Amino acid sequence: MAKNDGEIIIKKYANRRLYNTGTSTYVTLEDLAKMVKKGEEFKVQDAKTGEDITHAVLTQIIFEQESKTGNTLLPTSFLRQLISYYGDQMQMVVPTFLEHSMQAFTDQQVQMRDQMTRAFGDTPLSKNFHAPMQLMEEQVRRNTDLFRQAMQMFTPFAAPTPPPPQAAPRKPENRDIDELKEQLKALQTRLDSMGT
Repeated sequence: MAKNDGEIIIKKYANRRLYNTGTSTYVTLEDLAKMVKKGEEFKVQDAKTGEDITHAVLTQIIFEQESKTGNTLLPTSFLRQLISYYGDQMQMVVPTFLEHSMQAFTDQQVQMRDQMTRAFGDTPLSKNFHAPMQLMEEQVRRNTDLFRQAMQMFTPFAAPTPPPPQAAPRKPENRDIDELKEQLKALQTRLDSMGT
């Protein structure tokens, strides 16, 4: 079967070879990376067990891209924070937050490209436009606000908790993470009190 509900099925064999059932050809991780960039949906299955191993293969593609190009998309500080959430109470919230953040970033990127095209026409500048740091920081702030609003939907009857006083100004992303942790602690306290 070549497709499963619009998804191309990729079979991974014990010898680590990948077989695209849609095109009946063997493919590489680089080929799968190109498919992702084109927006093609695929599912990777273990050829023997039929188990869905898409997540593991996509993670492998990221590792390969990070080591091959030398241009890392995942800063060390981000990786450390991500690792620290494994086994933490935040673990169940992080995937949804990251997914929404990436979608918002993608939407914002499309809007910025459209604005550049309208402003400068169809030029190399508008095609290769990379947002300045200020726009990126603004996007992070918007994503954090969206996440905070989503978390308040889980506690509609609670008043928003004010951020704790801080002795010195901190980086916006650190302050936002601290605020999220405080809100989650308050939510956990309320849930614990409701249980007793």
